[in-house]
Amino acid sequence: MFRICNVIAALMLPVALVACGSGSNKSSQPSSPAAAPDAKKVDTSTAGSIAGRVTIEGTVPPNPAIAMSSDPACASANKDSAQAEIFVVKDGGLENVFVYIKTGLGNKYLFDTPTASVRIEQKGCRYVPHVVGVRVSQPLEVVNDDNTLHNVHGMGQANRQFNFGQPVPGLKNTVAFTVPEVLLPIKCDVHNWMHAYVGVVDHPYFAVTADGGKFELRTVPPGTYTVEAVHERLGPQTQTVTIGSKESKEITFTFKAQ
Repeated sequence: MFRICNVIAALMLPVALVACGSGSNKSSQPSSPAAAPDAKKVDTSTAGSIAGRVTIEGTVPPNPAIAMSSDPACASANKDSAQAEIFVVKDGGLENVFVYIKTGLGNKYLFDTPTASVRIEQKGCRYVPHVVGVRVSQPLEVVNDDNTLHNVHGMGQANRQFNFGQPVPGLKNTVAFTVPEVLLPIKCDVHNWMHAYVGVVDHPYFAVTADGGKFELRTVPPGTYTVEAVHERLGPQTQTVTIGSKESKEITFTFKAQ
């Protein structure tokens, strides 16, 4: 009976139209200016790149243990001890950091919006991947791969909230965002340890750090930019970067463990 009630409750959850409060992972929201009348596509023959690494100094707090015994399906998929994914560190590099050009592009360029969906899966009662980037108006598809009830609660501040139930494996829902927002949290109200974060931007210059904190922004037009790195717990950091024609720059963000 408890499981049936949960399913019914999740399926009846409304799509909320009121934005929720901001958290420590929020940067000030990037703007989305209308393209100028003379806006054009980026000239790839003169474009450069911005690459680098996000590192962390100090004693990194241990990720909290997760107790999944309340849901047998989750417990069965995590027979070893499960931990949260707040701090993923490899060789001193901090992963799951969203890095993007925050300012400097203005409205000088035209960018095609991808039609292919970005995908988040619920596997073993976790969101995979933990952090993703998506373009404004690009579809974000959320899929349930678990044999248990999930609900997907997007807590937008600049974008509208959404909240839908996925009670059986194979169910998927698609959403899209109307304005930039970094970072937009997603959670499962059934399993309180499940969290994901979405960086929504209106251009292609973004990455999520991996492989020891590495990132690369490719095909960047010459100019001066504010590049921002945002971590779910440690918040944002920014740097100013100037690149010339065909130039590649390397930068490093260093977060302090709290």
